[in-house]
Amino acid sequence: MFSTFAHLTKGGVNIMLIIPIKEGENIDRALKRYKRKFDKTKTVRQLRARTAFIKPSVKNRIKVQKAAYIQNMRDNLEN
Repeated sequence: MFSTFAHLTKGGVNIMLIIPIKEGENIDRALKRYKRKFDKTKTVRQLRARTAFIKPSVKNRIKVQKAAYIQNMRDNLEN
C-alpha cells in the first residue's frame, strides 16, 4: 500500500491529503481520486480569490445578481 501527500494550509495549520493506493490499482484512477479530493478542499479557489481585493459592496452586488439569476431560472422552470 502506498500513500501520496499534498500539503495544504487551513487556518494557518498544515493539513495533508492522504490517498491510499491499493495493490494493482491503475495510477490514472488514483490520480483522479487525488484531483477530486484536492478540488473539494477549495485551495485553488482561495488562492485565486486572494490575488485581488474585492470590495464588500461588490461582493454583495454579485451575491444579489446571482440570487436574481437563480430566481429567474426557477420562475422559468415553473412556466
